[in-house]
This record gives sequence, C-alpha cells and structure tokens, in this order.
Amino acid sequence: MKTVSQQATYRNQPVAGALCVLGASFTFAVLGALVKVVSVSLSNEMVVFFRNFCSLFFILPWIWYSNPPGGVRTSYFPLHLLRSMAGLGGMYCFFYVIARLRLSESFLLMATAPLFIPIIAYVWLREPVAHKVRGAIVVGFIGIILILKPGMGILQPIAFIGLGAGILGAVAMVSIRRMSSSEPTIRIVFYFTVFGTMISAVPLVWSWQSPKAEIWWLLVLMGLLAAVGQFLLTKGYSLAPAAQVGPFTYGNVVFATLLGWIFWGEGLDSLTWIGAFLICLAGIITTHKTETHALVGTTAGTTTPVAEKF
Repeated sequence: MKTVSQQATYRNQPVAGALCVLGASFTFAVLGALVKVVSVSLSNEMVVFFRNFCSLFFILPWIWYSNPPGGVRTSYFPLHLLRSMAGLGGMYCFFYVIARLRLSESFLLMATAPLFIPIIAYVWLREPVAHKVRGAIVVGFIGIILILKPGMGILQPIAFIGLGAGILGAVAMVSIRRMSSSEPTIRIVFYFTVFGTMISAVPLVWSWQSPKAEIWWLLVLMGLLAAVGQFLLTKGYSLAPAAQVGPFTYGNVVFATLLGWIFWGEGLDSLTWIGAFLICLAGIITTHKTETHALVGTTAGTTTPVAEKF
C-alpha cells in the first residue's frame, strides 16, 4: 500500500491536472443529473442518505490503499463534525434545489461558495480580505442578483435555498482549512462520509421509502460517481498548483447546463448567462487572489490540496 506522502509527491503537470479537474467536474455534473432523476421517486432525505451510504463502499478501499499516516485517528474530531454537518446541510439544500430548479441554475447557486469563503474566514479566522477580493465578491453578488431577478416578478424563493447550499459549502471549506495542516485528504473525506451516512440515516426513521428495483443501480452509481469525482479532483490538485487548475472546477456549471439542455430541454435567459459569467469570474478571482491552496487546505506534509465536493 502506498502512503499519502508517497502518492502526493508534487509534480507540475498543469495539462494533466486540468484534465483531471475537468473530469471531476463532469462526474459531479452527471451526479447532479442522477439526483434530479431519482428525486422524482424518492424524498430528499432518501437521496442524501444513499449518496453518502453508497459512497462509503468506494471510499473505504481508497483509505486502505492510501494508508494515511496514523490511519483514521484524529485530534480534530469537533472540526470534522462541524465540517460534516455543514457539508451535509449544504448537500440537503443542493439536492433539494436540483429537484426543483433547472440543473444549471442549481450548480450556479452552489458555485457561489467561493464568494462566501473570504467573508466566513474573516469572521471566523479574522483573516484580512484583499481589496481585489472585495471587488470580486461585489461582482459575484451582482451575478447572483441577475440570476435571482428580484423585482421582475419571476423571483423563485427556492433559489435562496440554493444560496444556503453555497454558504454551508463555504463553511465546510473553511473548516477543512482549519485542520488541513495536519489532516490528510483521505481522512477528511472518510469522516465526512461516515458522519454524513450516520446523520442522514436519522431522518429515515420517519421518511423511509423502499426504492423501486430500477432505482437501486442509480443510487449505487451516485455513490461511485461521488468517490470517482473526489479522487479525480484530489489527483488534479496534486499535479499542478491550485491557481492553475482551480478555475476548471467551474466546468461543472457548463456540463450541468449541457445535461439540462439535452435531457430536460432546459435553457438560460440572457440575464442568467450574464449572471453565470460574473459568478464564475468572481469565483476564479477570489480563489486565485486568496491562494486557492490555502482555502481548500493542504495535506499533512505534502502540497496536495484538500478539495472536496458534495
């Protein structure tokens, strides 16, 4: 078995890194499309649980193969729990919105997370926010306004739940940063998956549904895609600096838009396109100017960033 330090030897291969991140973005977009499909038959509570439960069967072999120093022992139990609760809350919001809004809009609202990271880091960690980052945040919020379209009679209140997913995602990322100096990537992924499975199992006491036979394989596929996407994302960030490959994470918005158009005939109006451009631009500037590797964390003793998605 390889250790994390052996696997995470830094190599500057930006093309390979970008391709891995794009592959992860496509994987997460397909995962979102599957969430939209199974949500027709299952409640949000069921979908979230099976996403975590099925992922566990693919994450555990990854942990065994990676053999992180210290195994899964941790000194950051409270932070792991906080990160898991924030991430799980964001997942509930994100999946709920996917089932009710256009796939592209759902991913756009989730893509606002980088805009909230500097704000949360300032409040929680007292980290200063650079002037260029402040400007990027303003630009990003203008993009959000264009997507929400307040005052035009077409504002969808449910979109605020999507923003909630972005905010909770930002809390999760800052939590990762707090412990990333000594916690390997795979350990953070492990605790999130385990806590996510345990916590999301509680609502099943009153909301359990027996999935139809044709749904089961989709649920397993969701777990596989979540694990594969995480692996590709981590691999991509290990091959090149985060500032070079980070912008490609916004590929999931492009892929989600294409999937929504192909399978559901979804389209975007001109204001939403402009808003999408502003949000993605602001997110790229924000993560670049605040050193993306610091925001998503670095594993102990390596330069591999911790980059986790829902």
